[in-house]
Amino acid sequence: MQRTPHHRSGSPRSRRATAAALVAGTMAASLLGGTAATADPSPRTASTTLSIASPPGGENVKVLVFHASASEESPVVDAGIEAIESIGLTGPLAGRFTTEATANPAVFTNASRLSGYNAIVFLTGGGDVLDPAQEAGLESYVKAGGGFLGLHEAARTEPYSDWFTGLIGARPTGAPSTVQRATVEVGDRVHPATKSLPQEWKRSDKWFNWSQNPSGSVHTVARVRETTYKPGTGANGVDHPVSWCRDYDGGRSFYTAMGGTADSYAETDFRAHLRGALQWTTRVSAADCKATIDANYRAERVTQPNQPGQQDQIGEPHGLVTAPDGRVLYIGRGGGAGGAPVITDWDDPDIGKGLGQIHVYDPRTKAVTLAGALTVFGNKGGGGELVKVEEGLLGIELDPAFTSNGWVYLHYTPHTGLDRDKRIAERRVSRFTLNRTTNRLDLTSEKVLLKWPVQVHSCCHSGGGMAFDSKGNLYIATGDNNSSQFSDGYSGNNPVPAYKGVSFADARRTSGNTNNLNGKILRIHPEQDGTATLPEGNLFTGKEQAEGGGKTRGEIYVMGVRNPSRISIDKQTDTLYAGWVGPDAGSPSTTWGPAKYESFAAITKPGNFGWPFCMGNNQPYRDRNLPDPTRPLGWYDCAAPKNESPNNNGLVNLPPVTPTNIWYSPQGGGPDFPRDANGVPSYRADQGTFLLPWLKGGGQAAMDGPLYRYDPNSNSADKWPEYWDGKWFIGDFYDADNPRHAVLMDPKTLAKGGLPTSADTLKRIIPVGQGGIRNLMDWKFAPDGSLYVLDYGRGFFNSDSQSALWRVTFKGGAPTPAAKDLVRKAAQ
Repeated sequence: MQRTPHHRSGSPRSRRATAAALVAGTMAASLLGGTAATADPSPRTASTTLSIASPPGGENVKVLVFHASASEESPVVDAGIEAIESIGLTGPLAGRFTTEATANPAVFTNASRLSGYNAIVFLTGGGDVLDPAQEAGLESYVKAGGGFLGLHEAARTEPYSDWFTGLIGARPTGAPSTVQRATVEVGDRVHPATKSLPQEWKRSDKWFNWSQNPSGSVHTVARVRETTYKPGTGANGVDHPVSWCRDYDGGRSFYTAMGGTADSYAETDFRAHLRGALQWTTRVSAADCKATIDANYRAERVTQPNQPGQQDQIGEPHGLVTAPDGRVLYIGRGGGAGGAPVITDWDDPDIGKGLGQIHVYDPRTKAVTLAGALTVFGNKGGGGELVKVEEGLLGIELDPAFTSNGWVYLHYTPHTGLDRDKRIAERRVSRFTLNRTTNRLDLTSEKVLLKWPVQVHSCCHSGGGMAFDSKGNLYIATGDNNSSQFSDGYSGNNPVPAYKGVSFADARRTSGNTNNLNGKILRIHPEQDGTATLPEGNLFTGKEQAEGGGKTRGEIYVMGVRNPSRISIDKQTDTLYAGWVGPDAGSPSTTWGPAKYESFAAITKPGNFGWPFCMGNNQPYRDRNLPDPTRPLGWYDCAAPKNESPNNNGLVNLPPVTPTNIWYSPQGGGPDFPRDANGVPSYRADQGTFLLPWLKGGGQAAMDGPLYRYDPNSNSADKWPEYWDGKWFIGDFYDADNPRHAVLMDPKTLAKGGLPTSADTLKRIIPVGQGGIRNLMDWKFAPDGSLYVLDYGRGFFNSDSQSALWRVTFKGGAPTPAAKDLVRKAAQ
């Protein structure tokens, strides 16, 4: 193969001599167009502006590699130039790419010469290597639409220039001398610089720490994971950017802190990284370098506060769904407006009576309509565990053919089904019909698909979320219907507390019971006549008979979950995503087991996720049983759990526990401990490690979000960028330090409890705190690619002035360069 010719100004020896001459101030003024560069301790701005034409079009690409240094060059320069030259031999740039390497900064005052380059690469060492006129030339080049690629030490170049700091994006705190092997998290799977790289890229380099983290002001495409090496003084923590890009001052800038060793430039993956960066900076390929810049998003509250004493805009927020035409249907659980009466006296026939409202927001008219209200058992808020409940209107989903049939599915607890003597209510999933013209729900159209009993003597955990897969199967999330007390905040497995024979503190009766629909994710198939059938492939058939006559329910798809308020399904893969709330213990116990774990799982097949036997990455709890539940027995076996509760009427031998992908406690994300020969963790806080350090803060209530799918055929100006495609949104009900992230999973490990490979914080895009979306109750993407978020408000068991529906849109514009500005290869 004939090699594309390249031009390099001088041998390595002559380049070093040139750089030394620059530092000594001996370069001729006629070449520089001004005086030699000298150190200037004060910030400066360019004093002149060159008239530079836009970088060239045509099919060929020319790149300038500038490698001057204020100190002796290292072998990195030669290795870097050789690697950049090789880029013209393969890939999209093959046969059309030439480089010119120089240490002479006079090039930046030569307008006609600068106009001939599609991009400029800074392979410099640290230091002040450009005088004001030369810096002005570089600035003029970028403003004319030029591309810039900075490599490693370029971040320490021109330290007194505010403009150059903006071009680079961040400044390091020093110059590391130690080479360390570390893991790079490659979060951008669409940018040409990263889309071919491993999601977890293990490599050796010198790793800078940044004086100020640029994430949010630049588009970070890769981070280095600090837990995999020793970052030293000034470590940046869980968000440690290592490669990023941005549209800057009329041009394009890409920077990577990698490339600090000569060996880096021999790596196939690192050369691919440079090749992709040059594709974008030279205008051969368009790319989105705006996707994670905070200022490119707008969060707007779309509902108003309710009228005094009314719930005309929003009920007690509890879930939302978006329709194909863009309308948003959202529900209120059943708590009244502030100050509404709450009846908790079981002798009163209206105990717990509330209204579960369904509202419709139409983005075309900006109008809110109260579509209807169900009379529910769900306004029994406040008080202790034996007073409050979490029942009511719990979930909403639309039929796959909603556009033509108007069918709406509601998961709720009717007040009419209440047995006040035994304190048992009926939970049901029903289908109703919405008039798509008037936005009114026909309450007489109800078809009950499924119903089952729930105890309501004691709070809590009702679940509620619903979702359809691509085959028309409906998934229904149910809570463990169990008290949070009576087990010291650890495994909810106390068999003693009961009301008229019904246990309310033993989740082995519910979540761990193969013959009970609570503490599960159910899967049914709605039929046209308003009934439901059981699809093949659920966890049980409903016909199993085993130990002691135990049996199963065929609706169960997933068992062993505690309180899954939200679930979602990616219809491209039919992967089920779910999150559920953990128990109350604030710290691990060497006697009873793990602390509270808020959990998330990506589910590709039926399974048992462990509660109340195991949590997290299969960390077991301690068994307890009659006659003395205060005495700890043996540790549960996650590989072969047994349900030996006296309250169990299902199978004793349960399916093995599948670990969750994400779990977090008040101490941090992904807590793990050394294990003994039997696989039991030590549960000693001083021995704990955190596998997900970006998950900080105390867990309160896990809120599963959607997995975003980018629609390239949509012309919506509000849709979130392709960068987020395939990322799973997870969050927590409370703001504080809890998660609000988009995580990237590895498809190869997703079904086996594999951890996320990277995570982007959403706290500045979906704003938290006062005046923001403080208590995240639900979130869904609309067909136009915008995100709707439901904020619960600031109280409990009611709606208040902060209860609201929000919309978050992207306003950053299209990828760059525009199609008309791309450098295109001639047709063959």
